Amino acid sequence: MRGLMGRENDRMNGTLVYVMGPSGSGKDSLMAYARRRMNAAYTLTWNASAAPRQGLRPVIFVRRHITRQANAGGERHHPITREEFQSCRNRGRFALAWESHGLCYGIGGEMNLHLAKGAVAVVNGSREYLPEAIKNYPELVPVLISATPEVLRKRLEKRGRETAPDIGERLQGATLPMPEIHNLIRLDNSGTLEEAGEFFADFLTCLRYPPIPETKAAEDEALRESEVSCYRNPMVADVRHSAPVLTF
Repeated sequence: MRGLMGRENDRMNGTLVYVMGPSGSGKDSLMAYARRRMNAAYTLTWNASAAPRQGLRPVIFVRRHITRQANAGGERHHPITREEFQSCRNRGRFALAWESHGLCYGIGGEMNLHLAKGAVAVVNGSREYLPEAIKNYPELVPVLISATPEVLRKRLEKRGRETAPDIGERLQGATLPMPEIHNLIRLDNSGTLEEAGEFFADFLTCLRYPPIPETKAAEDEALRESEVSCYRNPMVADVRHSAPVLTF
């Protein structure tokens, strides 16, 4: 089983996109929107065995294992009991695993197989667990989804999963400072889902293209040969990813 879940001998050619943000920031909605948007644009199938079109890398939206009922609302997930979770964790079946707000979350080890094949894997992560995730995947792309306190409160009250004290606790947690991460991407989702969703889908589309060379000379040559344009967007702070001109 170590051969499946372990990373020591795996060459991780893919890109791990680690999406995080406070409750009510809209992570699940943004990921679902991006999946629909990209699927419509490229007629993709969402698995690592799908042949990339025009050299594009496949995108995998990884479903989490959560100690929560399947019909509890929110994201689509694999329901699991706490006993099953601990057993899987002890046996190394999770690539990433953490606990938050009384629930256990796990990312299945099959994600490593997708990354080894060069896929872009998108996971719904935890801000508190980010330092540990970076230890295991130093080159991950961290994306922080945010929203104003007023918007967070309205969304939490609307979904009706938490009590008033729970909402207060989550709003307090939303103000916790983030650790200094040099490549942290921030996306404000205080507005409409379509507005932020389009930017997020566009950003993931850029990541589907193989990385350009790291040296300045090689990058300039790649820009000349492939007519690469730089992705820049005012809603996404501190981002510079390169990809061929996008047509939607």
